[in-house]
Amino acid sequence: MDPALLSLTAASIAFVGTHFALSHPLRAPIVGRIGEGPFLGLYSLVAFATLGWMVLAFRAAPPVDLPSSGEIGWIVATVLTLPALLLFLGSLRGNPAFPNPAAAKPIPRAPTGVFAVTRHPMMWGFALWGLSHIALWWSWRTVIVGATIMFLALVGAHLQDRKKAALMDEGWRAWARQTTYRPQWGHLFGVGPPQGLIAVALWLAITYGHIHTAGTRAGIWRWI
Repeated sequence: MDPALLSLTAASIAFVGTHFALSHPLRAPIVGRIGEGPFLGLYSLVAFATLGWMVLAFRAAPPVDLPSSGEIGWIVATVLTLPALLLFLGSLRGNPAFPNPAAAKPIPRAPTGVFAVTRHPMMWGFALWGLSHIALWWSWRTVIVGATIMFLALVGAHLQDRKKAALMDEGWRAWARQTTYRPQWGHLFGVGPPQGLIAVALWLAITYGHIHTAGTRAGIWRWI
């Protein structure tokens, strides 16, 4: 295997492994020893260091070394990235999975919008983004990064459920009973028009920018 791909694989394992370790088994003992503030600094430093390693290894790896899935792959990727962005944007506001100072209190809202699709819209947005790049079958470097993001998102969502249940007890369990881990895709059509229009506009802008950032036409711009 190309040394850069080996480096990218190692960086991906380090990124995921340190994220899970610091978010779950190591968090409490480290916070107890150094405090919450220094821990957040350490967490951010490790995350940026391993992510930076991934970026450098990705850039050094061969850009095209798989046969690609052709136009079908591009159609699949184009279709997947729009709901991925819609889920991500909807997750940024009122997300019970975010850190909650009042962790023991019930969640005072019904699951609407993207939360009617899944209680982990951000994670599933990342997973769809990763899958869209795997579907292209463009290069090993895109497959490795796509698989890394998918694994981090979907396994991370399961671990987040366990962590929140331990922190919030019935507050989270009641929320979980109203929602699902696996997306109910039909509920995407229930997301409000303003949020949908913003997602479409941003999706068009991001896929257009792909031409300049990655040197490849993506989204509908590939056929325009």
